[in-house]
Amino acid sequence: MIWAKEETLSRKEIEKLQLDRLKKTVKLNYDKVPAYRAKMDEAGLKPEDIKSLDDLKLLPFTSKQDLRDNYPFGLFTVPKKELVRIHASSGTTGKPTVVGYTRNDMKIWTECVSRIAVMGGASDEDVAQICFGYGMFTGALGLHFGLENIGATVIPSSSGNTQKQIMYMQDFGTTLLVATPSYALHIGEVARQMGLDPGKDLKVRIGLFGGEGMTEPMRQEMYRIWGENMMVTQNYGMSELIGPGVSGECHQLCGMHINEDHFIPEIIDPDTGEVLPPGEKGELVITCITKEALPLIRYRTRDISRLMYEPCKCGRTTVRMENLSGRSDDMLIIRGVNVFPSQIEEVLLKIPEIGAHYEIVVDRKNHLDTMEIKVELADESLLDSYAKLGELESKIRANLRVVLGLDAMVKLVAPRSLQRFEGKAKRVTDLRKQ
Repeated sequence: MIWAKEETLSRKEIEKLQLDRLKKTVKLNYDKVPAYRAKMDEAGLKPEDIKSLDDLKLLPFTSKQDLRDNYPFGLFTVPKKELVRIHASSGTTGKPTVVGYTRNDMKIWTECVSRIAVMGGASDEDVAQICFGYGMFTGALGLHFGLENIGATVIPSSSGNTQKQIMYMQDFGTTLLVATPSYALHIGEVARQMGLDPGKDLKVRIGLFGGEGMTEPMRQEMYRIWGENMMVTQNYGMSELIGPGVSGECHQLCGMHINEDHFIPEIIDPDTGEVLPPGEKGELVITCITKEALPLIRYRTRDISRLMYEPCKCGRTTVRMENLSGRSDDMLIIRGVNVFPSQIEEVLLKIPEIGAHYEIVVDRKNHLDTMEIKVELADESLLDSYAKLGELESKIRANLRVVLGLDAMVKLVAPRSLQRFEGKAKRVTDLRKQ
């Protein structure tokens, strides 16, 4: 099933729609957002200079730093009274990246998520259990509204308390699971520990997964845990762009279809900013062309992918982005939460009892991401007191929890025991890649 006719437009129709909307978006930002106007003036550009889609490359990039520099509402094109929703995600300085939605933005968001849900096999017959954390994170409420819109029954169970999640699945007859891939695997493992066979004893037939990348080996592991008959798809989005709903996989599993009537994708060389030809791998850049409150232009996602314009057997004509193969910056995604090493460093450097050297070790155990931070003590004498070590460890964990929004294990080690580097220090060891 295809949800919207816009998913099957010809390339000529898509590009005409994109150009019309791009022109309006550029003018809106120029007229309403001083930061955008200053960037365009510096580049010697006026809105009327954008006459073709090829002119998109003339426009300046937008980055996460621009949102931080204009915190909280400096990039918004509407007054605060026109907002009906505010979301936020973490940033490197502890200040969140703030996004907002008008009433029409909410309709667009719901429409985009409805499309990717239907791509993944969802229908009005489904009972959908959402195991994303509800709150400032866009994932849970984005999927919630989109699934309700297609007529599915939604169970807003949030994350955690895994045995209760499984009880809900049994008692409510859950047929569709929304979660990060790692948490979905964890739920399946716990079900097996409880003596259940997820493929036979539960009714879950669809997994709509996001919040973190899903590799093909992870997809195969999902089949092993949940059964070969489960439809396993992933979808892509960012709070800065809209939340979930930018793109999603169809049943052909050959890349994620981008909702091109709302977003214009580009692939650039992350070092030079040069736009790369179709099919080449580089950094994904997205321009929002229908949003009212925060229509970002040429937003650098830092995600590495490529674009595929070949026709898809599902009948959709929209371009597909290849499943992500990494990032062009140092951001980590831990259980769906964006974590920057610089966030951790900022917390650690404010604690006098510890030194400047640390190591972040990320791993995956029982299909869940773990993060351990090894920190050197400033004074070796602290090793003589278990009570003081315990208090210091608790203090560091609490401070990290406030900034990161998730719990991390802390291991205090002796002074000068961590590896030193002559060049750029290697702070992160990501064992998930091994």
